[in-house]
Amino acid sequence: MATIERSDTLITITQAAADKIKQLMAEENEVAVLRVAVQGGGCSGFEYALGFDRGAQEGDHEFHLHGVDVVVDPYSAPYLQGASIDFLNGLQESGFKIENPNATAACGCGHSFQVEEGEAPSDTAGGCGSGCSH
Repeated sequence: MATIERSDTLITITQAAADKIKQLMAEENEVAVLRVAVQGGGCSGFEYALGFDRGAQEGDHEFHLHGVDVVVDPYSAPYLQGASIDFLNGLQESGFKIENPNATAACGCGHSFQVEEGEAPSDTAGGCGSGCSH
């Protein structure tokens, strides 16, 4: 079982995820934080977005996990509360994996998810997003 750093943060990351994030960040220029977000779209209504940013923006939730500075915007925060990010490096499955207790359904690719009825913003687009084309 992967070790997860837990605190009073919005999300958690495993050591394996932190190690991979630090490796990827070292290859980039002018990045300081991992930005975790949710955006409308994808097969199930929402898609996860992981990316690097130069720093936090006003209103962001900020925390430091396993040596990685992580930020989550206020729009995404309710959808990510309690989520965990892991990095898998295996034969069957590899890449970042997000376990989200708020997701009530997910598409087969694992890149998009759905929440309880009434929680989705009105501008959510349907259809399959780019995350499902793997």
